[in-house]
Amino acid sequence: MRVVQYDRFGPPEVLRINEVPTPHPGPGEVLVEVHAASVDAGEIAFRAGKMRRIVRAKFPRGTGGDFAGRVTAVGSGVHAWHAGDAVWGLMPHFAFGAIADYVTVPEQRLARAPKNLSLLDAAALPVSGTTAMTALTDKAHLAHGERLLVRGAAGGVGSIAVQLGKALGAHVTALAGARNLDWVKELGVDAALDYRTTRPQDLGRFDVIVDMVGTDLGAYRARLTRRGRMIALAFDPDRIITSMVSTGLRAAASPRRITLFSNNPSADRIAELAQSVEAGSIRPVIDTAFPMADIAQAHRRLEAGGVRGKYVIDMQRS
Repeated sequence: MRVVQYDRFGPPEVLRINEVPTPHPGPGEVLVEVHAASVDAGEIAFRAGKMRRIVRAKFPRGTGGDFAGRVTAVGSGVHAWHAGDAVWGLMPHFAFGAIADYVTVPEQRLARAPKNLSLLDAAALPVSGTTAMTALTDKAHLAHGERLLVRGAAGGVGSIAVQLGKALGAHVTALAGARNLDWVKELGVDAALDYRTTRPQDLGRFDVIVDMVGTDLGAYRARLTRRGRMIALAFDPDRIITSMVSTGLRAAASPRRITLFSNNPSADRIAELAQSVEAGSIRPVIDTAFPMADIAQAHRRLEAGGVRGKYVIDMQRS
């Protein structure tokens, strides 16, 4: 089978399509034929080697954290899934490799794919959707009528966070690039502002801030209300380790004001996301679907910025 891998850190050109044996599901595992997988912004730092001091793994490494497809086989002890089931899910935490013809995953990393989505559309949501849900419901406890600011509102997680914020009854302000403002408004936000021309001090006060940028956190934290909460979901790409340490120290010093977490959703959370999609609260946002052969181009474009929603890899295209 085909799988995207890299055997050294570097630019997008290190990504290669390799042929490897199709895996077999072990006890408690499910073999899924992948129809599509998404390209996650968080993986850029891993591929470039910026996270090598924190997460160590042997080469070759895979890429892709979430996927949608159909079950082809199950391991011993698996009774909830059967061949042909349409599913979506995530790879085990920090175990990338979803951009492949087949993946084996623990059955707890799967849920039934939403009935109202194609498998291509579904692939855009497991990581970004569960991240946004955990941020707004479990961490921020966003309440009806509160004011929410989303930085990086046009990206994968941001575009879902603004939708979910509106579904929870919040007044949502989005910060995004100028060319994306009208597009973000179509997602239902109450206000969309150009991040390049809007200074933190130009903004009002917010009960919750979801940050997908990772810079100037202190200036934005100053825009919180007295009981406001900031959920930091990104780090400064130019100084990731320093940014992680400084943000972690801030969160430790003021746990009620700033929270950061590494998304590792349960099977119930993945299923809850499917229910929200079927109820119409959240819809996937796909910028571009690439064939597997264009994986390096997808990474280059993601690094360049300006994505609207997610880039996905369509495994059904040659």
